[in-house]
Amino acid sequence: MSPIQLPDYSGGSLVNLVAELEYRLTGASPSETLHPDIAKLIPSGTTYVLFLLDGLGSGQLSHVDAAPFAAARVADLDAPFPTTTTVSLATIATGLPASRHGLLGYQLYLPEADGVVYTIKWARPWGETVELDHAAFLPAPNLWERLTAAGVEPITVQPGNYADTPLSQVLFRGCRFEPAYTIDEMILATEQLAAVPNRLILAYLPHVDIAAHVYGQESDEYADALDFVAEVWTRLEQRLAEHVVLVGTADHGHVDYPESAAARIDGSHEKDYTFYGDSRVTFVRGAGAELARELPGRWLPLDVVADWWGPGPRHPQFAARAPDGVLVADAGRIILHRHSDKRMIGRHGGLSAAERLVPLLVGTRPG
Repeated sequence: MSPIQLPDYSGGSLVNLVAELEYRLTGASPSETLHPDIAKLIPSGTTYVLFLLDGLGSGQLSHVDAAPFAAARVADLDAPFPTTTTVSLATIATGLPASRHGLLGYQLYLPEADGVVYTIKWARPWGETVELDHAAFLPAPNLWERLTAAGVEPITVQPGNYADTPLSQVLFRGCRFEPAYTIDEMILATEQLAAVPNRLILAYLPHVDIAAHVYGQESDEYADALDFVAEVWTRLEQRLAEHVVLVGTADHGHVDYPESAAARIDGSHEKDYTFYGDSRVTFVRGAGAELARELPGRWLPLDVVADWWGPGPRHPQFAARAPDGVLVADAGRIILHRHSDKRMIGRHGGLSAAERLVPLLVGTRPG
């Protein structure tokens, strides 16, 4: 297996981009800002729009319908480990890596829930709701609360069907949530809200990620999703006020895997192990070294991989939520357990370049 490239949490990752914007707006940040050579690529402004394109990794910008993003890319950043939506969104919401914010994976073992919780819906793998204090899950103060305390207004603009969901309660404590139901509403709301100085606006679109998961990157549906988000980006470039800086990035990249790429964990192991994480890096509670002899993956114990989630100081519940080790799927393979979603084409969660690298985009004004 080739060496694993870890995220550059010292200045070249998503957490550092968030820290850079926070520092510019408030003069302080709990995480390191971007490396100077990257930071200088982002103009100064009094309001920043952070445009998050779920699932659009740097490796996907060669698609013909991603041309507006390829033109706007000024650098690449690393998504945090594991390269999955809820981890990256929690990193944005806190300005901290997963080691410090405590949301360690899409599928997350929580001792207080006595089992695994899927952090998109905050439910059991079989759909049963888990009763948790969602708003209190992430550390305080989060990014939004620190901005507010410094006199900067945080706002998120995103699809209205995400309002008041458990995940939004986890992520957006202290942040104004502005729902949008059409492309025009998304653009207009972002434009009007950004017209006021001293704001940080997170504009979030999930369309690329959904299409990649369900249909794959060779599909018409994927091309349509790229067209949709590219139109939002292009129109915002044309309409945002002069004091506004439009910055774009993603939470992770995507790789298509055929059905033949899947290896399935034998159901007899379910009684001896707890499986969570994702199909590219499976988290295992139990002595997982034996599993690696049966599966196309490499077993690494926790003491080897603990820093993958980022530097310390670690979240108080890190040890309780972390696995005993991880099964890193071989290149071109995925590992599925009993509750894995077996229908998806697009996958992520690992540390290959296609999953880890996300673009840093900077909007340009017409003329």
